[in-house]
Amino acid sequence: MNMSNYSDPASRYFSVTPHDSNNFTEGEVRALYVGGAGDLAAVSAAGDTVTFSAVAAGSVLPIRAVRVNSTNTTATNIVGLYA
Repeated sequence: MNMSNYSDPASRYFSVTPHDSNNFTEGEVRALYVGGAGDLAAVSAAGDTVTFSAVAAGSVLPIRAVRVNSTNTTATNIVGLYA
């Protein structure tokens, strides 16, 4: 993955459906947009899971993730952003 392009705007995006075992079909995202406030449980490529608490509506989390778990995720209208 070419890290030098991570400051460029996203060129592809998709609606995220949180799931506890299904990773994103296109691989790792460069960021997640949260349209509806709440908690978001993201999973890294290494398999680490962290819950971002009280994410505000309209936030962009500049994290690389392969999945958003349904368990512990209350945020809504999540969009994955690819390079």
